[in-house]
Amino acid sequence: MNPIGTVLVTGGAGYVGSVLVPRLLLQNYTVKVLDLYLFGDHVLASVKNKLNLKEIKGDIRDQELLKRELHGCDAVIHLACISNDPSFELNPNLSRAINYDAFEPLVRISKESGVKRFVYASTSSVYGISNAKDVTEEYPLIPVSDYNKYKGLCEPVLLRYQSDEFVPIILRPATICGYSPRQRLDLTVNILTNHAVNTDQITVFGGLQRRPNLHIEDMVDLYLLLLTLPSEKVAGKIYNVGYQNRTIADMAELVREVVRKEIPEKKNLQIVTTSSQDKRSYHISSEKIKRELNFIPRRTIEDAVRNLISAFQMGKLPQSMSASHYYNIKTMKGLRLA
Repeated sequence: MNPIGTVLVTGGAGYVGSVLVPRLLLQNYTVKVLDLYLFGDHVLASVKNKLNLKEIKGDIRDQELLKRELHGCDAVIHLACISNDPSFELNPNLSRAINYDAFEPLVRISKESGVKRFVYASTSSVYGISNAKDVTEEYPLIPVSDYNKYKGLCEPVLLRYQSDEFVPIILRPATICGYSPRQRLDLTVNILTNHAVNTDQITVFGGLQRRPNLHIEDMVDLYLLLLTLPSEKVAGKIYNVGYQNRTIADMAELVREVVRKEIPEKKNLQIVTTSSQDKRSYHISSEKIKRELNFIPRRTIEDAVRNLISAFQMGKLPQSMSASHYYNIKTMKGLRLA
């Protein structure tokens, strides 16, 4: 019998969370979502009437709230953060407060409240710039921004709390792609697909940077798996999670190929390359998680592109080139967070 019954998902109304939460509910977990709902209260509309779901509009910096809501929880999946470098740099002090300063109190209160398992979504960008053929989990963390610096600094904080009763797991995911009810169109594959479908050209910034990718449904599969595995198999483990490592130029060609196939009138779609200040480039190895947990992603970048094309064609992503809620930095600029 699975000892995990109630799961608190911080950031559960975010890009990954809004795919994860319905899947957790389908598997009969009791789910609590703690989120500021910066991108709208509608994100979890498809499941809002589920009896085993509790939505909490709140701030992870509120320790009294954490003490109340973590009571009775068996697991925490920690997704909440100011996500990506540009959004972090808008207000570095606020971003540090949410991404780093609030982290240890969350971990401590989780353990004190009887939480058995804590899954932390770090990032594969903690490695910075690397020409190594395959960056493994033992590779040094060389942050090129405060966002990935603080993501990395949280990892040893979590591991310090490990005990027989409190099992921490750290994931370093690749860039996620694909459709979500809280769609992001500021991630590489999603950006390229949006431009391919809704303009006459794909704009590539740089192109030679190597980036790992992971389909959003595979990311969710892994979170579900980690709730079921024996503690001794995952306790204190750090895993890279990626699938297809490609250059941005290669991804643009792949997107163009899929779009031309799915939308014949796009047969003359052009790719335009321009310079980029974003030098992040790395090629992660996900052999450890394959070897130890037998986790192998099942979906490709092409699958993500097709999912997005379908969402565009069904009218699920209106005003995709301009609406601020698809873009983290545009949304953050319009907020008054303190």
